[in-house]
Amino acid sequence: MTLSNSNSIFVENLEKKFGDFTAVNKITFSVKKGEIFGFLGANGSGKSTTIRMLCGIITPTSGTGSVAGHDIVTEPEEIKHSIGYMSQKFSLYEDLTPYENLRFYLGVYSVPPSEWEERIDWVLNITRLREEKNRLTKELPPGRPQRLPLGCSLLHKPDVLFLDEPTSGVDPITRQHFWNFIQQLAREGITVFVTTHYMDEARFCQRIVMINEGSIVASGSPAEIIAAACPGKPQADLNDAFITLMTRTDN
Repeated sequence: MTLSNSNSIFVENLEKKFGDFTAVNKITFSVKKGEIFGFLGANGSGKSTTIRMLCGIITPTSGTGSVAGHDIVTEPEEIKHSIGYMSQKFSLYEDLTPYENLRFYLGVYSVPPSEWEERIDWVLNITRLREEKNRLTKELPPGRPQRLPLGCSLLHKPDVLFLDEPTSGVDPITRQHFWNFIQQLAREGITVFVTTHYMDEARFCQRIVMINEGSIVASGSPAEIIAAACPGKPQADLNDAFITLMTRTDN
C-alpha cells in the first residue's frame, strides 16, 4: 500500500507492544478523505491502542503512518491540532450553557479570539442548537446533549474527526439523528473515523476494518464483509459477521 493524496489516514505495518504483549500486530489500512470509516472490534481487540497511536498520544513500536498529512511518529502535536475527538465520556459542563461550553473549548483548542463568534455561529447552525444556546446544558431536551460535544470537537475545523463509541447509551431515534449529522459532515469533506458496538449503525460506514487480537480480520464495505464472513447465508447481517469474525480461533 502506498500513501495517496486522497487518503486522510494511512498506516503500514503499524505495531504496538507493551513488554512481551503485542496489542497491535503490524496492521495496514487507509482512510479516504471525506469517508465514513468504521473501525470495529471486541473489547481488548486493539482498537483503543490503534486510535491512541493515530491521535499522537502514544508512539508506535514499529511501522509508519500519517493522519491529515502528518507523520504519527515525528509530528504528534501537529496531528492533535488537525483532528477532532469525541468519545462517550466527552466532558461537558452541565452548569454552563451550550454557548459557554463552546467558548470554553475554543480556548482549549487555541482558536484565535477574532474567530470565536464565527466558529460558534457555524457550530450552532450545524448542530441545530441555536434556540437552546442559552439554556443550561443539563436542561437540554433529549438528543441535544449528544450534539453539543460533537459541535465542540468541530470548533477548530479539523480535517479528521475521531468518534469513539459516540452513541453509547443513546436511544435508537437519537442515534439515527446523530448519524444523519455524521453523513452531513462527510459530505462537507470531513473524514470520520468511528468505533461502535452497534452493528445497525456500523452499516452507515462506507468501509470497515475489523480487528481481533491485534490483527485485521476483515476489510471492505459492510456488504463485502458480510458475504465473506457468512457465505451461503443470505439473511446474515453485520452483527452475524462480527460475531463470526470475533470468535474465530484460526486467525
